Amino acid sequence: MAAPKLDAEAAIQRNPHPDFKKVEASRPPFNQNSQFHFTQTPKPDWTPGTGANDSNNFSKSHREIDPYAEGRPAVHNYKLLISGITPRPIGFVSTVSEDGKSTNLAPFSYFNLINHDPPLFILGFSGGLDAAKDTLANLVATKECTLNIISEEYIEAANYCSINAPAGISEWPLSGLHPAKSTVVKPDRVKEAVLSIEAQLVDTKEWESKATPGKKSGTLGIVEGLRFWVREDAIDKEGVLIDPAVLKPIGRLGGITYGRVTEAFELPRPVYDEATQDPEVAKLAKPSSDGQLE
Repeated sequence: MAAPKLDAEAAIQRNPHPDFKKVEASRPPFNQNSQFHFTQTPKPDWTPGTGANDSNNFSKSHREIDPYAEGRPAVHNYKLLISGITPRPIGFVSTVSEDGKSTNLAPFSYFNLINHDPPLFILGFSGGLDAAKDTLANLVATKECTLNIISEEYIEAANYCSINAPAGISEWPLSGLHPAKSTVVKPDRVKEAVLSIEAQLVDTKEWESKATPGKKSGTLGIVEGLRFWVREDAIDKEGVLIDPAVLKPIGRLGGITYGRVTEAFELPRPVYDEATQDPEVAKLAKPSSDGQLE
């Protein structure tokens, strides 16, 4: 989600550090030498039916939380969810105002891919259409945007675009990032992005707050990808696979925390007909009367 304006940001209190730069200085430097690589899965000898790798966690208790419990503010649900639904991809969205005189560039962590044919993506905006901030207002007015995937090479510049600048002030010069012309939409792509997508608005849906009935708490935007732009050194010859070692995607965690991807493992999906040739696996596949596997 794009950073709220100053009053909302103060209420959320995302930054837990009174002096962030002092805390940051106490930490080891960013490891520039850490290269993307593959490892084994956490437990290569795992077998069907054996469950979690750490069985001790199974016995630990859980706390039940009613999101609408009396006295529980909506911001508590926001902070809980963004710290638990992780890592989240970040949509870096470029838009242009209806009159074409102002541009906007903002990061959103309420963002994801939901379909490939047609290519569809979702964006979540705080507030309703009647009080739309720059990105949503521009998207609704022009029906156009570009989506840019954030890599570690420009994370600081992208984060700076979450600044609560007044309407009409472009984040492009504040970030120092370079615009690149799109083909079928007016908003520019981010030249530094390994992957960019030209997109058009398909639909919007407003959400009403349950904590404050009558208040529009958010808006969903669905956009369709019209063109993909992938850096040549990141894409294979067939134009199918993007190399994660080149993409170096940044994921959104809770609070002001981000994560990088430097390590991965591969885990093929099981094939039922093949797996159940093993008599022990076949025993596990017998349905019970309530539809649950025994």
